[in-house]
Amino acid sequence: MAYIIDTDECIMCGACEAECPEEAISEIDGAYVIDTEKCKDCGNCAEVCPVGAAQKV
Repeated sequence: MAYIIDTDECIMCGACEAECPEEAISEIDGAYVIDTEKCKDCGNCAEVCPVGAAQKV
């Protein structure tokens, strides 16, 4: 299972994008999005998110 970013909670700090070893996170139309095909379920994004917006689905 992959992770998603709750856009209602995300504060656009970019911590998740910088921490992703698979480069699965990108900013699209003013929101961070995780490419579930690239996501390897490491959880780094959830660990560094200061508001808990990165969540496992």
